[in-house]
Amino acid sequence: MTIYTALIRQFFILLGLEGQRRKLHKLAKKGLIKERDELAFSIAQNWGRNLIKSVGGKETTVTVIGQENIPSDTSVVFIANHQSFLDIPLMFGYAGRQAGFISKAEFSKIPIFADWMRILQCIFLKRGNPKQSIQAMADGVENIKRGYSMMIFPEGHRSKSSEVHEFHAGSFKLAYRAEVPIVPVTISNTYKMYEETGHSQATNLTLIFHPAIPTKGISRDEQKEIPDRVKALLTESVKSLQKD
Repeated sequence: MTIYTALIRQFFILLGLEGQRRKLHKLAKKGLIKERDELAFSIAQNWGRNLIKSVGGKETTVTVIGQENIPSDTSVVFIANHQSFLDIPLMFGYAGRQAGFISKAEFSKIPIFADWMRILQCIFLKRGNPKQSIQAMADGVENIKRGYSMMIFPEGHRSKSSEVHEFHAGSFKLAYRAEVPIVPVTISNTYKMYEETGHSQATNLTLIFHPAIPTKGISRDEQKEIPDRVKALLTESVKSLQKD
């Protein structure tokens, strides 16, 4: 199956879930937020796994390591390297924790898809707009306070390779302001499923959740050290997996 066929198939899957989408909105209107979130998580998990298998085929494997490192008593901010557009469905499908992510504002204009993103607590960010960036940060903190975890790719763009590019330190401010733990996440080999060759292929993917880094009560000096510390950890982790 080509990447385009897989994506078209996923679009029609979303159309087929129209009844579920309406149900999610009805649950929210009734104040049944827990029920809404549980159903939304189940749908997102199935969608993520389905997309990974649609692109990579049945021979694609996903190895998940360190889920026990995700604190169970608090929301977190996942900080991950960014290799491919498949990183997000991989997280939805295999993280075992619902997490919204910060996305380009352009996605907010896509019918149906944008509504699903809002249901999953995603936030739209218009780059180059300081005022809107401040609002997106405030929305992210509010999400976290309401019990939702968030996911950020501090590289800003897909590397389309095993390289881990420079981190934008500002990406970590969400965790600092919300005072929740940062969970570094290694994503390995998603770029090989399509970006490396220009066509889809079976791949062995790895998702590693590293020990959480507390942010509550830390000093500004400690905050400044965290981005480089996380980047070094993820860089070494990806390199180690490439050697195996």
